[in-house]
Amino acid sequence: MKMLYVLIPLALMLLGVAVWALVWAIRSGQFDDLESHGWSVVLDDDQKPPPGPDEKETQEEKTP
Repeated sequence: MKMLYVLIPLALMLLGVAVWALVWAIRSGQFDDLESHGWSVVLDDDQKPPPGPDEKETQEEKTP
């Protein structure tokens, strides 16, 4: 019975944190666009990605 005096306030605090996190996510725009990131994986891009810093150095060394 004494453990309920600890668990109930702990559960209420956890619920409060979860509600605060949900409200923060909604206000910051986390749920504004749910589809575009999923479709970006499916769409095919024909462009090559820009070279990274390591690739750029090797390309400069190969150029006479």
